[in-house]
Amino acid sequence: MWKVTLQAFGVLLLACLLGNFVLVGWFQRNDVKPQTQQREDPSGASETRDPSAASGTRDPNGASGTRNPSAALDDRDQRGASGTRDPSGASDTRNPSAASGTRDPTGASGTRNPSAALDDRDQRGASGTRDPSGASGTRDPSAAPGTRDPTEASGTRNPSAASDDRDQRGASDDRDQSCFCHLTGVLDDCFCDVESIDVFNNFKIYPRIKKLTGKDYFRYYRVNLRRPCPFWPDDGHCSIKDCHVESCPESKIPVGIKSGNYNKYSQAPSEIADVTECEQVKELGAINSTLSNRSKQAFADWARHDDAQDNFCELDDETSPDSEYVDLLLNPERFTGYKGPSAWRVWNSIYEENCFKPRSVYRPLNPLAPSRGDDDEEVFYKWLEGLCLEKRVFYRLISGLHSSINIHLCAEYLLDEGWSRSVWGPNPQEFRQRFDTAETKGEGTRRLKNLYFLYLIELRALYKVAPYFERAFINLYTGNLKEDGATKDLLLQVFNEIKSFPMHFDEKSMFAGHKIEAKILKEDFRLHFKNISRIMDCVGCSKCRLWGKLQTEGLGTALKILFSEKEIQKLPEHSPSKGFQLTRQEIVALINGFGRLSTSIHQLHSFRLLLDDNR
Repeated sequence: MWKVTLQAFGVLLLACLLGNFVLVGWFQRNDVKPQTQQREDPSGASETRDPSAASGTRDPNGASGTRNPSAALDDRDQRGASGTRDPSGASDTRNPSAASGTRDPTGASGTRNPSAALDDRDQRGASGTRDPSGASGTRDPSAAPGTRDPTEASGTRNPSAASDDRDQRGASDDRDQSCFCHLTGVLDDCFCDVESIDVFNNFKIYPRIKKLTGKDYFRYYRVNLRRPCPFWPDDGHCSIKDCHVESCPESKIPVGIKSGNYNKYSQAPSEIADVTECEQVKELGAINSTLSNRSKQAFADWARHDDAQDNFCELDDETSPDSEYVDLLLNPERFTGYKGPSAWRVWNSIYEENCFKPRSVYRPLNPLAPSRGDDDEEVFYKWLEGLCLEKRVFYRLISGLHSSINIHLCAEYLLDEGWSRSVWGPNPQEFRQRFDTAETKGEGTRRLKNLYFLYLIELRALYKVAPYFERAFINLYTGNLKEDGATKDLLLQVFNEIKSFPMHFDEKSMFAGHKIEAKILKEDFRLHFKNISRIMDCVGCSKCRLWGKLQTEGLGTALKILFSEKEIQKLPEHSPSKGFQLTRQEIVALINGFGRLSTSIHQLHSFRLLLDDNR
């Protein structure tokens, strides 16, 4: 009897094991789990809880388990925009490959938490389309203001950017979406990345260029701040005390700078030029007003020289009685309080009338333009992308210059106006207002990327003009031979560092089409920029006008250099050239203008540290 009982028990046990095996296999094939392990997510999406998740941790293999609240910040931007669930029933399951910013095609987007909308709204693309891989169709927030990222055409997000950005996000503050989170990667229209520029500038260029601009040859700038505005009635000069520019008495100007301007760099050429000027004065002052053949030839040479220069700026007449020397070190660029409609009108005229833009297209965040709704940005960048490279570059240069000036104002802000002296220093809140992603609806990062683009343009110009200064007779003459030698040595050190930079902008891609069309386009480019230099005479604040004129002339000189490559290649080694020359004013503006860009990038690093400390 006991044998029959034992056999029956064995058959029953075998049947139980077989049945359990069949059920487990059916669950696995249909991806079904017992109802007792399901719970409702507060956001509305049901997440499958793993037995190992009791401690609130997530399975490292990507299982859907109970999410740690702090993990939401890492994953919010990875979810799809549609808010739908995967047909397989998995809720918000992530693939391990999602760490790089891409989403597993089989991953479910889950129901979106309403609180995530604020963090993600600036990430969305204008078209709102989704990538076939499941990406949410967001626009690359690091795209520069002038152009869009090449991968952005289909509305996809740059996968390589997400892994760099995730560590930058804070807990739950709106300031987590700082412009620095997306200020990374390769710039548009060139093959250089932000990180390489930061290291190169902050460690190699900035310390040398700061020291160079403190030398006598580069600290004194002759400028006419009394020229009337040629485009609208003058508002009158700013009455704020910090707008005032302190001119430099003639007695304090180095004798070598006072004795001759224009193309006098060394003592010997200056003496030769002085004799020539005396002869010309005698000829022109003779009783017989008829010009000699020699004078006619001189005027012809001057005309050919002027025609060959391709000046991009309206240069001040240095012989005008209204022109005066200014010590740039005693009149630093800083926020003086000049703002509002007068300042807006200057920049509005620059952008709206001189950047090849039709009036039907509105620039984002333009305070003087009528509001057209949220589609202004989409329309503007669609127009910008349709421009040729040259016109797109023009806009990015102006935007980069504007960004650089704004950074200077934020870094040297009037913090306290006391009775004894004013206190100046960095203002993180002002910086955030001008460049933060949330504050500017994504414009801040584009503006900063344009600053880097402008830096590359002027860096390339310095690389191109190096042979001009490497000639032995160029001495940057001030009258102090020891100081002059040290100044040139420092300048050559800067050129040597620039030559070591491997990722220069290639200007040969510009104006490279049909010769006639390219010539017309180049002339339009030149005239538009020359007009901008004239607008600088409409700035109401004298100190703002000073630095606006200097930096505009510096950029204009850089453009002149870039488009005079053939003339520079033909420079004689031991004598001045009639084909390509730079006046002292242009040299001072070029070096100081680039110094301002270098300072801006260095100040960005300081603001990054300040914002991290305040977080």
